[in-house]
Amino acid sequence: MDFEPLIEKKRSRLTELEGIMSAEDFYSDPRRAAEFSQEYNHIKRLLTSWAEYDGSRRHLEENRELAKGDDEEMAALAEEEIPELEKRVEKLELEIQYALLPRDKTEDRDAIVEIRAGTGGDEASLFAGDLLRMYQRFGEEKGWKVEPMEASPSEVGGFKEVTVKVSGEEVFRQLKYESGVHRVQRVPETETQGRIHTSTATVAVMPEAEDVDVELKPDELNIQATRSGGPGGQHVNTTDSCIQVTHIPTGIMVRCQDGRSQTKNKEKALTILRSKLLEAKQQEEAAKYSEQRRNLIGSGGREEKIRTYNFPQNRVTDHRIGLTLYNLEGVLDGQVAELVEGLQTSEMAERLQEAGLS
Repeated sequence: MDFEPLIEKKRSRLTELEGIMSAEDFYSDPRRAAEFSQEYNHIKRLLTSWAEYDGSRRHLEENRELAKGDDEEMAALAEEEIPELEKRVEKLELEIQYALLPRDKTEDRDAIVEIRAGTGGDEASLFAGDLLRMYQRFGEEKGWKVEPMEASPSEVGGFKEVTVKVSGEEVFRQLKYESGVHRVQRVPETETQGRIHTSTATVAVMPEAEDVDVELKPDELNIQATRSGGPGGQHVNTTDSCIQVTHIPTGIMVRCQDGRSQTKNKEKALTILRSKLLEAKQQEEAAKYSEQRRNLIGSGGREEKIRTYNFPQNRVTDHRIGLTLYNLEGVLDGQVAELVEGLQTSEMAERLQEAGLS
């Protein structure tokens, strides 16, 4: 495929954006400024990939010519480099194709991550805590900020439910694949006969919703201040800081008691509610995807088993793309990049096929 015409359009758009961003009143509208800045950064990354692709492609062509030459030593060296260059050119071409696809408006957004213990009792709550730590460590590696929103700790040190907000660059684009049922197979510390138990935790990753995405009408909200409970100290147990918000049309309820301020808890609850409502809207839109793409990446539904963490075999398997890693400890310590890249590559190929660009 000839990318040059599309790349030239992107170069023209970059020049146009530079003019817009240099205006004195550019930051007077923060939302508009953020949108243009994100588009600018996206095009800059695309043009960097294009320059690398163009250089690698020329290098590959030169090596192929040298490999046919009379200088046996030079031909052997050139031949040796060809497989690696071919892989690089193929990888960069795929990145460029994907970058040229229309972007989902939520890909660059921050994310609300909700983790709930599933089947397995105490072991499930401990696993929920393991997943939280995994995402926290992954966020640290990416330079993201992970902010607690709401938590219901379990008596054994895990979580019945925990919600965090993750902020940074392309957060939702990389975390969106985590939605679904995560399964763990291991011997609990309390197991005296060495039997392997299977437990689950459910993860929901939602793009942070903006006011333009979801309108929260006051007459459709039931907001109540209730007495906080659970771990947290004397102050939490004796104040009415907990806020419970119910969206009457859908019945979705959000309860937030993580902070000591009613105002802050209300803000957090409304943030989570907006994201839950946006998620519901996106689930409806996801039903329009091709069956093949749903099979590959999954629906993102909370009921779908997506990954198994097997301790006895030191194995992590992502069932959607059949990827197995024998590095369970590393994955739970935040080394999730290989899983994310595998899922991105699969989704990329599917989207390119749907768009007729493959």
